Amino acid sequence: MAAGGRFDTVVARLRGLVEDGRLPFASLRIARRGEVLAQAYIDGRETVGAGSLYRIYSMTKPVVAAAMVMLVEDGRLALEDPVARYVPEFADLQVATTSLDAREPARPMTLAHLLTHSCGLANSWGDARVAPLYRQAGLVAAAWMYDPAVGGLAGFAQRLSALPLAFQPGSDWLYGYGLDIAGLVIERITGERLGTFLERRIFSPLGMAATGFQVPEEHAGRLAGLYNAGAAGLVRVADGSERLPLTRPFADAGSAGLVSTLEDYGRFVDMLAGAGARGGVRVMRAASARLVMAPHGPQAPLWPALQRFGGYAPGSVGQALGGITRLDDRDGRGSSGEYSWGGAAGTGFWATPSLGLSVTLMTQLMPAGAVPARDMLRPLVYAAL
Repeated sequence: MAAGGRFDTVVARLRGLVEDGRLPFASLRIARRGEVLAQAYIDGRETVGAGSLYRIYSMTKPVVAAAMVMLVEDGRLALEDPVARYVPEFADLQVATTSLDAREPARPMTLAHLLTHSCGLANSWGDARVAPLYRQAGLVAAAWMYDPAVGGLAGFAQRLSALPLAFQPGSDWLYGYGLDIAGLVIERITGERLGTFLERRIFSPLGMAATGFQVPEEHAGRLAGLYNAGAAGLVRVADGSERLPLTRPFADAGSAGLVSTLEDYGRFVDMLAGAGARGGVRVMRAASARLVMAPHGPQAPLWPALQRFGGYAPGSVGQALGGITRLDDRDGRGSSGEYSWGGAAGTGFWATPSLGLSVTLMTQLMPAGAVPARDMLRPLVYAAL
């Protein structure tokens, strides 16, 4: 569907990526002030529709960042609180200096550091020099939460606490496990499992009935296939990892654990674009929504690594909570203030509060950078507006 064909060029561009074999399939939702203006489900290697479930990976991060800001709104924490207040396992963190064996005490890590990738925690992938230590400790991305030996989020935190940080908190930017520890903080403050809190405060109010950390077995047929991009074209993943969402995890992973539908996640993006409300349902105050989507804290220490990571033009983006914010209109008239992020399997979204605009894109192709569909569509969407 489309409003007056306004977004036909956007849908055609996305359809072309599928027909050319660059994407396995795709779905797109464009809304303004909560009204869906265009929606498309584009079949390719398999059929997709309204019920299709997608691994959204790092698009989990903005949801968890929003949840933490809701606790700020409730008066239960402050973003400048030290993480060790809620995660005492982090009371004696150390930082790697000249070598992995040479360490110095870490400065206090704050909750804000967790949400802005400035905490010094790394990931099991990438070129961070501490990444091999994460793999040796069994903290492998997208897998550790299913390993009973890790011991859930508490065990995860305990293992992380024994590893050196990549840098002093607040001094640099590194894409890591900060949002997983933020999830643990939420659990310890609320006494609820992360997924339960998200369901009660975000998913249920917004009508996101299909979103969660596990796909029930009876809905296994709705889980879209996962594909890798290679020299020989698209290859469907069939090593067992693609079925992990059908298993109940031992930890709800705030960095990358959620599965969702196009419509479900689109409603979350509508809420952000609507300054905390959608369809008469207010999830958070407007000031809280602005806090999520505004550049947070000193940006200068973060810019070099952040800009390299995303290939962003210097000065074009700021690190917000759980995502990035566009600082000017170079990506399309009206795009300043746009808040966005994506997932490892090529999913992506953006919310532009000044326009009431929300755009959500789903596919399942790894790595995400193989076909940057969201960035290809962005100027076409703004031009159509």
